[in-house]
Amino acid sequence: MGEVFKKLMLFTGNNLKNIIESPSHEGPDPNPGRYCFRLHKNKVFYISESIVKRATNIGRKNLVSLGTCIGKFTHRGDFRLTTQSLNLLAANAKNKVWLKPTSEMSFLYGNHVLKGGLGKITDSINQNDGVVVFSMSDVPLGFGTAARSTQDCRKCDPNGIVVHHYSDIGEYLRDEDDL
Repeated sequence: MGEVFKKLMLFTGNNLKNIIESPSHEGPDPNPGRYCFRLHKNKVFYISESIVKRATNIGRKNLVSLGTCIGKFTHRGDFRLTTQSLNLLAANAKNKVWLKPTSEMSFLYGNHVLKGGLGKITDSINQNDGVVVFSMSDVPLGFGTAARSTQDCRKCDPNGIVVHHYSDIGEYLRDEDDL
């Protein structure tokens, strides 16, 4: 699970503590507890402790999904965040980028964020930091890694890459045939 926390820390920084210590509001129990992470097969789920207790009645072979799948481990053992983790990341993001309306569709088609499409950017972003991408109306669109620091972004040309695309909400439509 160290890989999971490292990846989440890339996007949330010290706000990772908010994710881990978040009280749960799900489940029929009057005191449902907190949210926790559970590994099932190669997928990592974010789920209420109350629902985890109830899921113990279901055999592991019969269990398909449990809570919100935030990522999965690859065959090589690397952890990859999935699009389903976007709401969790957006609520606790350390670094944020807002896109102009004209460049939203380009990002949703899987392209990197260019400086010309940048609306706003958080101060003090370093190169290779995790970044959550928002529309100008604060709708989370996806996430990626910073190709340049905030200072370097101000100096680069409009066609320079600012954020490397990692995942976006358009993947649901692009991967529809695979589902």
